[in-house]
Amino acid sequence: MSDTSRRQFLAGAATVGAVAFAGGAGAAQSKKTMPPLLHNVYFWLKNPDSDTDRDALIAGLKTLAAIPTVREISIGVPASTEKREVVDNSYQVSELLMFDDVEGQNAYQVHPIHKKFVDECSHLWEKVVVYDSIAV
Repeated sequence: MSDTSRRQFLAGAATVGAVAFAGGAGAAQSKKTMPPLLHNVYFWLKNPDSDTDRDALIAGLKTLAAIPTVREISIGVPASTEKREVVDNSYQVSELLMFDDVEGQNAYQVHPIHKKFVDECSHLWEKVVVYDSIAV
């Protein structure tokens, strides 16, 4: 390979490397922005050891994704993370709903799908705790 060809090859390889690196950085910077209002709900079941009740609650929660003002939904169960004094994993099911604003969350509360969920699933839980937060 001649010196000219070698220089052209190395310059091309450096350009490809720089583009690949910048593309990786750009991908990290272009992460999807989370909606500003988060609605965290934790459920304690009347029958905490019942897989049937847990699965029924999860199925009911999944229907809430159809409400137009719900931007994102995440449903979970306690993770098997390290036991620490600050960790409360006494609940059986959690949900995280994301909204564009307070008005969207208010519309969700009175939406027929949400009301149906409460009517059909409230017999499953003994306690519900809600934490709503807005991004700062």
